[in-house]
Amino acid sequence: MNEHGHTEKTDPLKDKFREKALALATETRATLKEFGGMKVDEVTLKQVFGGMRGVKSMIWETSQLDPNDGIRFRGYSIPELKEKLPKAEGGNEPLPEGLFWLMLVGEIPTDDEVAWLSKQWKQRSNVPKHVFTVLDSFPVTAHPMTQLSAAIVAMGTDSCFSRRYAEGMSKSEYWDPTYEDTMNLIARLPRVAAYIYRRSYHKGEHINPDLSLDWAANFAHMLGVSENPDFRSLMRLYLTIHADHEGGNASAHATHLVGSTLSDAYFSLAGGMNALAGPLHGLANQEVIKWIFKMVDALGTTKPTKEQIADYVNSTLAAGKVIPGYGHAVLRQPDPRFTAQKVFAEEYIKDDDIVNIVWKIFDVVPGILGGLGKVKNPWPNVDSHSGALLVHYGMREYSFYTVLFGVSRAMGVLAALCWSRALGMPLERPKSLTIKWVNEYLESQKTAATNS
Repeated sequence: MNEHGHTEKTDPLKDKFREKALALATETRATLKEFGGMKVDEVTLKQVFGGMRGVKSMIWETSQLDPNDGIRFRGYSIPELKEKLPKAEGGNEPLPEGLFWLMLVGEIPTDDEVAWLSKQWKQRSNVPKHVFTVLDSFPVTAHPMTQLSAAIVAMGTDSCFSRRYAEGMSKSEYWDPTYEDTMNLIARLPRVAAYIYRRSYHKGEHINPDLSLDWAANFAHMLGVSENPDFRSLMRLYLTIHADHEGGNASAHATHLVGSTLSDAYFSLAGGMNALAGPLHGLANQEVIKWIFKMVDALGTTKPTKEQIADYVNSTLAAGKVIPGYGHAVLRQPDPRFTAQKVFAEEYIKDDDIVNIVWKIFDVVPGILGGLGKVKNPWPNVDSHSGALLVHYGMREYSFYTVLFGVSRAMGVLAALCWSRALGMPLERPKSLTIKWVNEYLESQKTAATNS
């Protein structure tokens, strides 16, 4: 048994990460020594004031977002992942364990490697008792994301990184306990999230884990939402496609920023989850289904026509409100994650009324938004479909949806945190400006232009 309480004598994923990380760290140092002064971007005043939108300013190994092609995990598109990643026996959806392996080491894992990882997460999944005590101290009306953030910080009492740092490890070793914390955190998150769900919405009637199941299927089991085995397939898909969206989005960037201070994985992930809880980020998924339910109530039918939907969309816009689930900061096409969920629905639940409303909205909204001439991306994002799938299987408590998002997103941001530690990424500290400085700078530029 090793220092982390696990009986595995070898860790093939950790060994593979060490090999790849050390090689890339050496290569990166050489690149910076030779080309460190090369300019890679220009920053405009609009970007300074506009949330640094599009400024190339960080390294994120696990995924990359292309405005036209969508998200790619280590170069693989979502359709390619659905084809190539290992699946549960008899299932059609990829196992999230396989995506984590891919994000961490850049290789599609074998069935045996995924089975090993699934076993590892089962062995590491025991949540300390005091975490449940912390959760039980909250009123059941507390938002699930509030509870999730607190639970993550509470689990930090087991932080391998904090203990090793206090003992005095070298900087070259930082990645090692970060890897251990990452594996432990991901293993425990489904148990914590399911506990939050059952205490918040089901009178604290908790469901014990079933360790014969894979990571996502066990999560579905503990939620107790549906006996339908297709719900387990949905969780495998959902937890795979929400896992990462390159490093600039708020939850990823917040995790990276906190991690750059050498806060451990628990503090770092809690920071990311606090960002995910914002209405402009992960909380948007609950806003979509709320808007659809309001439309159904207003129209008095779960089978509205496209014309009725168009009228409701126009009235929403006329009231100065946005259509939730449409538009994206980067994408300029329908979100491939939306498409993946649509394909799932077409296979399993194509006759569901709410699902059909989502599809009709897809037929109607882009044309209306595009006609306004103000929206760069009138296409659906990932949030526009997920709620309809969850509602079908019985999860109507949409205030919980962002917790599901968070359990998935943890895989990407924590894999990236391992890479940040392995590559020796420094404390993140951009330079800020005052508006007075900007005005004085503009005046000096005008003067220089006049005198030239």
